[in-house]
Amino acid sequence: MFRDFFDRAHWFALGGLVIALFYLLFFSPVDGSTVRKQDKRLELVLQEKARIAFLLETYAPVEELAAAGNRAAALLKLEELERDFPGEAHASILRGSLLLEQGAIAEGIAAYVLGVRQNGDYIDARSLLGRHREITALVEAELPLIKVRVEKSPNSRTWNEALNNIYYLQSRLAGGCE
Repeated sequence: MFRDFFDRAHWFALGGLVIALFYLLFFSPVDGSTVRKQDKRLELVLQEKARIAFLLETYAPVEELAAAGNRAAALLKLEELERDFPGEAHASILRGSLLLEQGAIAEGIAAYVLGVRQNGDYIDARSLLGRHREITALVEAELPLIKVRVEKSPNSRTWNEALNNIYYLQSRLAGGCE
């Protein structure tokens, strides 16, 4: 078996190959699942960016009408888009903003709550769709006013629901979850 130097070298090389194969099979630093996880994460990031671009493009006419001061037309356009894309959180957030601008405080807050419940990214300050500053300003401005209204008329279902909704938004801003 080990008669001369070449036999020993061949057996030594064969042993090294077996050890290397064993290492690659059982201790390989990059396996297929790692690559698949990275591909999956990349795919999710691309899907999110495509979704954001789609939403911004689709709802741009609503935001343009609102910026021009034509809030009634913006709400009509929003209703039209909601028929095409029912249950979309971005529509709820836009509806909340438009209703608040028109003075419908309780309804606007309820629309914001619906949007945040549908997609928590709107409360996240780091999200591209995030409305963190807008929602923070809403909570800071309206919470004291709503408390006064509830104190004046404690049996008012509208203002009690608005208070619960504003507390929900405040909780989510503070880092609370569903």
